[in-house]
Amino acid sequence: MNLHLDKNLIFFDIESTGLNVLRDRIIQLALIRYHKDGSPAIEKEYLINPGIPISPEAMAVHGITPQDVEGQPSFSDYANEIFEFIGDADLAGYNSNRFDVPLLMEEFGRAGIDFDIDQRRTIDVQRIFYKMEPRTLSAAYKFYCDGTIENAHDALADVRATIEVLDGQLRKYDGADFESSDGEIVSAPIKNDVKALDEFTNDLNIVDVTQRLRYDHNGTIVFNFGKYMGKPVAEVLTKDKQYYQWMLEKEFSFQVKKIIQQLVADYNK
Repeated sequence: MNLHLDKNLIFFDIESTGLNVLRDRIIQLALIRYHKDGSPAIEKEYLINPGIPISPEAMAVHGITPQDVEGQPSFSDYANEIFEFIGDADLAGYNSNRFDVPLLMEEFGRAGIDFDIDQRRTIDVQRIFYKMEPRTLSAAYKFYCDGTIENAHDALADVRATIEVLDGQLRKYDGADFESSDGEIVSAPIKNDVKALDEFTNDLNIVDVTQRLRYDHNGTIVFNFGKYMGKPVAEVLTKDKQYYQWMLEKEFSFQVKKIIQQLVADYNK
């Protein structure tokens, strides 16, 4: 992989007990760290006891059973090691912005670690693929790499395939323009540049990884759900203390709770 880096970049993939980023848990985590100084990449892989049942639907996909994780360390046991390995690196994966990143953040939160992504760029290789050639990872690998993924849905195999797919995307879309659904033309957005890929694969109006909060046209953080949809978060929660307390107690991500607490504190100043 020959990507121009100004920070370390970590590709990662998660296999889990299910698809709910707030309720489910990581059972397998694989990471490959690329270094800005060009030194050799480093791979890490963890098999994790989630402490909760693995759904039959999830087992049907990744094939990891309760017997496979029985006796393995918990995520909390690995949390400090994983946190140190990631450091201040940017993050990349496949469907990572909607699933892997928020699930990882929740696991760190349960372990008492504030895994802040505000200063990290995130590349979702799936977003490039879905925007340019809507398909699955296996189809992406076939399309860009002209091959078949060996051992698909094994986390490390999927990480390696994702890296090869991004490499193929950089070659295929070098200099190609993108036309959005509303007809807007973006000139050559797929570049060998982490900042450009981050901007192309993310909705910059979304504030948190679970997409509960967003910026309006004035740059104000507003609700992206529920009865206060589109209303300013700080003002609403300062006035409606019951709703504020409800959000702190209910099943919202650690990131959302941290953001609304800071917004309310700043508003009250």
